[in-house]
Amino acid sequence: MTTATTPPTVASTAAAIAQPAATSGAVPAGTRLLGIYLRLTCVPILWGGTFIAGRVISAHLPPATAGFVRFVFATLALLVALHFTQGLRAITQVTRGQLLGTLALGATGIFIYNLLFFTALSVLPAGRTSLIIALNPVVTLLLAAALLGDRLSAVRWLGVGLALLGVWVVVTRGDLSQIMQSLGKGELSMFGAVCAWAVYTLLGRKLLQSLSPLLATLWAAIWGTLLLGLLALRDISSVHAGSFTPEVWAGLVFLGVLGTAVAFVWYYEGIRQLGAARTVVFNNLVPVFGVLLGWLILGEPLSASLLAGGGLAIFGVFLVNRVKE
Repeated sequence: MTTATTPPTVASTAAAIAQPAATSGAVPAGTRLLGIYLRLTCVPILWGGTFIAGRVISAHLPPATAGFVRFVFATLALLVALHFTQGLRAITQVTRGQLLGTLALGATGIFIYNLLFFTALSVLPAGRTSLIIALNPVVTLLLAAALLGDRLSAVRWLGVGLALLGVWVVVTRGDLSQIMQSLGKGELSMFGAVCAWAVYTLLGRKLLQSLSPLLATLWAAIWGTLLLGLLALRDISSVHAGSFTPEVWAGLVFLGVLGTAVAFVWYYEGIRQLGAARTVVFNNLVPVFGVLLGWLILGEPLSASLLAGGGLAIFGVFLVNRVKE
């Protein structure tokens, strides 16, 4: 993807972004419901691709700089989407409480997540890193149980155990006795990113009761960009023009426009219309596409422990997210 195709991409998705956001909190029916599920299916494909782009970018740019440039693109794309849907004046139609809420979103799901995300990808393969993100729904629901009083059934507890075991297999490359020796900077950074995203998801569930997905994502992006920009100032002396290769620019545009502006809003649509429990189910597919794209694009090997542990983790997360209709 190139910068020349960015505006049409956002403009063509703007109507889709705005339509569900204008509805009530009830689950829609018919084609509207189908549209939400289709968009939620595209989200893990886009997020799987972010690990590939992040791996390429992290080889050239420090985490704060990479995150800052990513969200400059994301904020601009979200502003274009707002222009085509609600109008730019809508950006001022937020309360002080909503601004504080979006600040919390920006600090967790954008600032902290991106610092840890790019740090992990600077030392870990994209596929391996994407399998650690499989713990995201597990951590989200565990936090919901601990902080919000959500109840977990025996089946979900089994899923938690299987998901943890699966990631354990991936991290240790099949030698379960080597867990402490296998935990390094990359693994710990990605687990921290998982925790930050879980908080972001739960905060978003509450905030979306009064704020549209587009405005919530835009304001979170604004706050996150400012925080990342302040931290990126320390990297100025170590970043050179040669670091911004065509591949890096392509990756940053992909991350900012598709992996953030489009995917974040569609993800929030799902939380608002379907609820957090049903929406996080689609996160099961993120590591699948992360591993697949890492193999196809970056030539990363598919080891037995990676496939077995990944499959176990994904099945465990499926049980965690199992919802009775």
